[in-house]
Amino acid sequence: MHHATRLSPLALTALLAACGGDASAPLACTDLTTERLRLPHLQVVSAVEVAASGALPAHCQLTGSLNPRTGIDGKPYAIGFELRAPLPEAWNGKFFFQGGGGTNGVIVPATGHLLNAPTGTALERGYAVASTDGGHATGQSDATFGLDPQARSDYGYHAVGQVTLTAKKILQARYGQGPTRSYLVGCSNGGRDAMVAASRFADQFDGYVAANPGFNLPKANIAQHWDTQQFMSAAGAGQLPKDAFPPSAMALVAQRILARCDALDGVTDGMVHDRAGCQTAFSLARDVPVCPGAPEAGCLTVAQKTALQNVFDGARDSAQRSLYASWPLDPGVTGQNWRFWKLDAGFAPLPFNTLIGAGAGGYIFSTPPNAPDLSDGGLGYQLGLSMDDAEAKITRQAPPFTESAMEFMTPPNPTQLTTLKARGKLIVVHGTADPVFSAHDTIAWYEALQAADADAARYARVFLVPGMNHCAGGPATDRFDMLAALEDWVERGHAPDAVRATVNAADPDVVAAGWPATRSRPLCAYPAQAMLKPGAIDTEDAASFECR
Repeated sequence: MHHATRLSPLALTALLAACGGDASAPLACTDLTTERLRLPHLQVVSAVEVAASGALPAHCQLTGSLNPRTGIDGKPYAIGFELRAPLPEAWNGKFFFQGGGGTNGVIVPATGHLLNAPTGTALERGYAVASTDGGHATGQSDATFGLDPQARSDYGYHAVGQVTLTAKKILQARYGQGPTRSYLVGCSNGGRDAMVAASRFADQFDGYVAANPGFNLPKANIAQHWDTQQFMSAAGAGQLPKDAFPPSAMALVAQRILARCDALDGVTDGMVHDRAGCQTAFSLARDVPVCPGAPEAGCLTVAQKTALQNVFDGARDSAQRSLYASWPLDPGVTGQNWRFWKLDAGFAPLPFNTLIGAGAGGYIFSTPPNAPDLSDGGLGYQLGLSMDDAEAKITRQAPPFTESAMEFMTPPNPTQLTTLKARGKLIVVHGTADPVFSAHDTIAWYEALQAADADAARYARVFLVPGMNHCAGGPATDRFDMLAALEDWVERGHAPDAVRATVNAADPDVVAAGWPATRSRPLCAYPAQAMLKPGAIDTEDAASFECR
């Protein structure tokens, strides 16, 4: 078997500086070939001019791969990537790395998805954009690459680091100069990409948007198993989580949360901005009626309430030691996206946290990896995971797996961001009703960062989005342009205290809530929260609220 040598970022930087990219002679798109670029371990698959289409401008689309090799599982691997570069006269001089999602496995078109921005892409805004498959082409939701240790590391961090360095040299060759600014924007695993890069590759980027970041993804994966176990504890014979907790049950919980918490921010509007106050004001045990017998409308059974309380309290072992964060109690539990991940994927009868989580837990996050039986969608594997063994699986090393899941997946020094502090800015945004990664985990990270560095707000800020599910959705004002806020901070020195957010009027959760299409709210830099201004009349306008 042939195993390619893995280059460190410093070594790759030195090699790239020595080969390719003539500042005095920019290359045409079709001249961006393997032979002309002469970059180490790079294979250009294609480089073609793409005509303008719809909103997308004309651009050069390059597809390539790095470090082709054969894994210890006998399968072929390489870090696949795509780079899209506007015409020279349309380039804004900046680079945008598009974060991945899930277990990656495919090259998503590098148009520069702007997450929750109402319209547009980074490519439309003049950026050159790169994306990667994370070092494996196994397809989305296929976690079998976890049988190869280097594929794990590539997925965790190497793919982002090496594609970034290579993409910048290709841009140097394409335009005759490298980018003046570089940004990394992603949600979910892409949000984790951003936080990992802010720790590992902070010398390569000026700013990051990490949305709903899974920066503790192996721990969150344990929580996925825990949740399934709890939901199933309330299920009857032949039932699944979706049967034990129908939409009416979660609607009841949301109604009771709103009854206690809606007015805490000064207005009754179906939203809970005072998250901290709500966690104190609302009690699942006290405020949700108990059914005297079988489940019925307007109440939950003791088994349902116990299961839900266990879910929101967070995963723990038999000694009651926490294995992951607790979760905010938020009316966004009625969101279709919340249900998709935790209870009912829709296209299959199981939660997506089971369908994707079981394979990832066994193949990627367990060391050594094990091959879970997925013939039942992963339900049996999740139910069989012992919480007393779960932490050892994600922290263990077992040669040839010399990095534990926590080592290759998480930021190595999440509260010691010295390079970021010196040259970059980080915006973290998180929905308080995220069913995949807990906003409480993000808050705990940020509070630890502030404890370690009193100046943390000068380079890192957190924005919570009340009611928002995973990356979007839920009864929430989930449309906002964080890239614009980041650019304003990095390029003009305007630190964001508040970012205006609007509703997606077409979202079924917004329609069901009966909110006007014009509703807007400020998203506030943590720990501030949006509160109605004294004497304000128009409660649908962000201008009527202040962050305090």
